[in-house]
Amino acid sequence: MKKSFEEIKKDFQNANLDKKIEIYTTTSGLTVDQFKELLSMFPIQHLSKLEKAMA
Repeated sequence: MKKSFEEIKKDFQNANLDKKIEIYTTTSGLTVDQFKELLSMFPIQHLSKLEKAMA
C-alpha cells in the first residue's frame, strides 16, 4: 500500500540522516512542493551528502 505524504513526512522527521537520504532519493510520485517540504526538514549542514546521493 502506498504511503500518504503525511506518513512519509512523519517517517522523514523521525529518521536518522542516512534514512532521510534514502527516503528523499527513493520516494517517487511526490510533487515539487512536497519534495521542497522534505528538503526544508533536512539538516542543512549535511546537504552535500544528499547531493552526492542524488548524483
